[in-house]
Amino acid sequence: MELFKKYEFNSKEQADTKITALPHITDELTEESYLDGGHTIVHLGHLWIEEPTYDEQGEIETEGVASEKYSVDVLWQDLDSSPYGWASYEITVEGNGSHTFLGRNF
Repeated sequence: MELFKKYEFNSKEQADTKITALPHITDELTEESYLDGGHTIVHLGHLWIEEPTYDEQGEIETEGVASEKYSVDVLWQDLDSSPYGWASYEITVEGNGSHTFLGRNF
C-alpha cells in the first residue's frame, strides 16, 4: 500500500527536522542512514506562484514570485495516513501539482 502526500513547511530547516525525526536505519558497513520503511521523499523547494518569463535570448522579462513555503512530496509505504505530526503540513492541489511519483496520481 502506498500513500502519496504533499506538504508545505515554513522552511527547509523545518522540513529537514521533520524528516530527521522519522525512524531511520543505519547500514552497518557504510554507516549511512536511510528512512526505515522504504518511504520516498522529494524536496521540491519553494515552488513558483507566478513563473518568470524569458525573452528569446533567455533573459528575464518579468521576475517570478516564489512561495514562501518549502514543499515536499512523500510516497509513504504501508501507511494509511500521515505519520504523527505531519498531517498539519498536508496540502491539497489541483491535479498532480508540480510533481508526481512515476505516474502515480495525487
